[in-house]
Amino acid sequence: MRLGKKTKLGPLAILSVLREVRRGAGDERPLGVAGARELVPVLARELRTGGDAAAVAEDAVEGVAALVWIGAPDEVRLRAADRADIPIVAVTDADLVPYVLATDVVRVARGQGFPVDEIAAALARKLGEEGTALAARLPVLRPAVCDHLIASFSKRNAVVSAAVFVPGVDMPVLTLNQVRLVLRIALAYGRDLDSQRAAELLGVVGAGFGLRAAARELLDLVPVAGWALKGAIAYAGTRAIGEAAVRYFEAQSSVRPRS
Repeated sequence: MRLGKKTKLGPLAILSVLREVRRGAGDERPLGVAGARELVPVLARELRTGGDAAAVAEDAVEGVAALVWIGAPDEVRLRAADRADIPIVAVTDADLVPYVLATDVVRVARGQGFPVDEIAAALARKLGEEGTALAARLPVLRPAVCDHLIASFSKRNAVVSAAVFVPGVDMPVLTLNQVRLVLRIALAYGRDLDSQRAAELLGVVGAGFGLRAAARELLDLVPVAGWALKGAIAYAGTRAIGEAAVRYFEAQSSVRPRS
């Protein structure tokens, strides 16, 4: 892919983003699972499915990238995790869980199986871009992490595009956000990118140029509501790029043995 002059985005900018994303995705600590002793091994086994067994630490509330607490709350242990700045998701039927926001609680009635997809989605929301390292090691988390990344970057670009009225000013920002999105998804699939490989993979971002060019014309064609249409096009274009990246890496994963 060749990044045209209109984007004002050169190789140095791409390399800068690559270094930034790598630094932000380097947390190799495992996911902690703690709480009800009889349930911890069960959920840990489900979270490890198809992934790195060492990426899940049982009965650990500190020294982990995030914590999934199961069952009745233990205020002392949850406080220890909170003081260590560990993101916490609770899986419980309790009404309140100390040190855990209501939005980070996955409600499960006793006797029901674990809603792994809901737990993964809660972790993805809690970790944001920092979820890529765990997603690389735990494929169970990967779809939720990628979905959250795509939604987050798409909304970000919609806001940028809708807020900028000077033609072309938003282009470098939109492109850089799309570059970051593709690189984050690559890291979520465990792909270690060097500069040459990154340049090849970022070709998927080129799909958004036509949409961004069309968006620049909307303010002239629809002066009243053009900002809303620009935002919608930026959102849809960024989402399309993210989904294309996911399909690309899914296809690559299906033909390459997991390390």
